[in-house]
Amino acid sequence: MVTLKNKISKQEVAGMEKVHFSGRIYVINTESEARKAIEYLNTHVLVGVDTETKPSFKKGTTHKVALLQISTEDTCFLFRLNRMGLPDYLEDFLVNDVLKVGLSLKDDFNMLRRRNKMNPQNGNWIELQDYVPRFGIEEKSLQKIYALLFGQKISKSQRLSNWEADVLTEGQQLYAATDAWACVRIFTYLQELESSGNYQVEKVLEEKIKPSEVLPVE
Repeated sequence: MVTLKNKISKQEVAGMEKVHFSGRIYVINTESEARKAIEYLNTHVLVGVDTETKPSFKKGTTHKVALLQISTEDTCFLFRLNRMGLPDYLEDFLVNDVLKVGLSLKDDFNMLRRRNKMNPQNGNWIELQDYVPRFGIEEKSLQKIYALLFGQKISKSQRLSNWEADVLTEGQQLYAATDAWACVRIFTYLQELESSGNYQVEKVLEEKIKPSEVLPVE
């Protein structure tokens, strides 16, 4: 019997070992590369999706979404939208019948809409923030949901890096791929639990934490 907790503290997450996507990562810079990637992704029934945007540290300055990550269980494609835009066939994939899982999708949809005035939510999507409560999970962040289920920490150290850089570093590629892949792993695992019914929910009571006890979460 698997025990699922409803909550997890930042302190617990901070003490966990880091997890990284261990599959293949392909950085997509051109439309021809993108077409091949979409052909491959269309052979799958489930993918994880996320986006990254160059952070702005100046009030009133914003940037368009720079990166679209789409991952299967073992392969992740990083589409550099700041270089190739959002071509029609990539739009078509986002609204087709392939099941796509993500977290905070409203934010991703808004960023994609700003680039191409499209409506990706018309596709076949699962929002993890809406899905996990049926298992008693009350957390909303990808990092905490993953930590609750697998006892490992997704690092956030690259979140505010430059996603429009000429070359994405290995750290950026791993970060971007891990977030999209984690959505697939979470959804697949919870579906297996739901099918088996072999789980129970443990309610964790929140404790007041002193400021001195707060640890940074990478």
